Amino acid sequence: MAAVVRMPALAAGATEAAIQSWLVSVGDEVSAGQPIVEIETEKAVVEYEAEEAGVLARILVDEGGSAEVGSPIAVLAAAGEELSDVDESATDAPPAQTPATTGAGMGTESSEDGTLAPPSPVTEVEAAPDTEPAPPPGPARRLFASPLVRRLAAERGLDLSGLVGTGPNGRIVRRDLEAHTALAAEPPSTPAAPAVPAPAVPPAAARTEEAPAADVEVIPHTGMRRAIARRLTESTSTVPHFFLRSRIRVDELLALRARINEGRTNRISVNDFVVKAVAAALREVPEANAIWTDQAMHRFSHADIAVAVSVPGGLVTPVVRGVDRMSLGEVSAAIADRVERARAGRLKQGELEGGSFSVSNLGMFGTEEFAAIINPPHAGILAVGAARPSPVVVDGELAVGTVMTVTLSADHRVIDGALAARWLAAFTARMENPLSILV
Repeated sequence: MAAVVRMPALAAGATEAAIQSWLVSVGDEVSAGQPIVEIETEKAVVEYEAEEAGVLARILVDEGGSAEVGSPIAVLAAAGEELSDVDESATDAPPAQTPATTGAGMGTESSEDGTLAPPSPVTEVEAAPDTEPAPPPGPARRLFASPLVRRLAAERGLDLSGLVGTGPNGRIVRRDLEAHTALAAEPPSTPAAPAVPAPAVPPAAARTEEAPAADVEVIPHTGMRRAIARRLTESTSTVPHFFLRSRIRVDELLALRARINEGRTNRISVNDFVVKAVAAALREVPEANAIWTDQAMHRFSHADIAVAVSVPGGLVTPVVRGVDRMSLGEVSAAIADRVERARAGRLKQGELEGGSFSVSNLGMFGTEEFAAIINPPHAGILAVGAARPSPVVVDGELAVGTVMTVTLSADHRVIDGALAARWLAAFTARMENPLSILV
C-alpha cells in the first residue's frame, strides 16, 4: 500500500518548510534511511531520510515550493505496486498551494532553526480581509516568491509585483529582495491597516523610522538573525543563568597535543581536547548531564555535545553524539565534518537537535574570557577563551605558565551551585591532566 511522505517538523515550533531539492526521482527505489529530499530552513539545508522502503510514485511539492509541517510532499509505492495504481486518495490532504489554505493572514512562527516558509510556492495576489485594500479590478496575477521574501516584503510594506525573480521558475528569492533594499526606505504605497486601532504617530516620527539618515546603512534582518534573536532572548528571559569561572594550566595539554600531531595530516585541535574533556566530566558528574522540561528533568546516559560554529550571517550548533564513547581522533573528525557541512549549509536534521550541553570557543580569535548564553533546552554551555602565558605559583614560587580561562553558564533549574562546581572541577582536572582524556 502506498505511503505518504509528509513535511517533517525540523525543530520545535516549526510550522512550514521549503523544498530545496529532491535527491531521488519518480520511479526510483528508496530504502529506509536513505536521504530523499533536502529541506531548507533559515540556518541550514537539511537532508530528510525516508522512514520506509518503496518506490517514489509521486512528488507533490516541487523544488522551490513549500508546505506546512505534516502535509504530504510525496508518495511512496509499496514493493511490487505499479506506479499507475497509486490512488490519488493516497494523500489525505493536497499540497498547500491555494490562498484558501495558505492565506496571507496565516501566521508563521519562527522555529529553532529560524522562520520557516509559508506553505505555498504559488500565492494568489489578493488582499487579506480587513487588513489590506482590495486589488484593482482585472485578472488575478500569480506571484512566485519564496516564503521568506513574502514575509519580509509584508513587514516592510514592499510591493513585489515589479521584481523579477532569479530563483527556480522565476521565483523571487531573498537575494532579489536584498538587491531591491532601496525600497525599504520608501513609505509603502499600500500600507496594511492595523487589526486594532493604534495610537496616532506624529508624521515626523514616522518619517524618521521609515527613512533613516543618508549616512545610515539599512541591513534587513535575515531569518537566521531573527531566529538567533528570538532564541537568545527566550534564553535570557526564561532560563536562570549563573556563572562559574576556572583558570586552567594547559602546558601539559599543549605538549601532548604537539606530540600527537607529529606526522598527522588531520591535526587535533585544543577544542577537540575541550569537547572530549566536557564529555568525560559529564560522565564523572552525571547529575549535570540533564535538561529541564515542564514535566520533568531528563537525564542522559551518554554525552551528546553541541559545538557552536560560526557561519555567514550567524551561527549554528550541530550536535556530536556519544562523545564519551569516541576516541579523541574520532571526536576531532566528527567536529571537523560538522563544521565543514555547517558552513556549506548541509547539516542533517538530527544534527541540529538534542544534546544537553554546548561548547563555544572564541580562543582562536584571541578572546581571553567571556560568558555565553545557554542554548535551550541545554542546561549548560562552556565558554572557552584563549591560552595565554600568565604568572602562576608553583611550589610557592612565581613562574610563567600557559593559562586558559573558561566560564560555565548553568541553568539553575537543573544544576545547583555545588553541582556546577563539582562539574567544573572535574573538567579542570581532565584538562590539567590530559592523559586522563585519552583513557
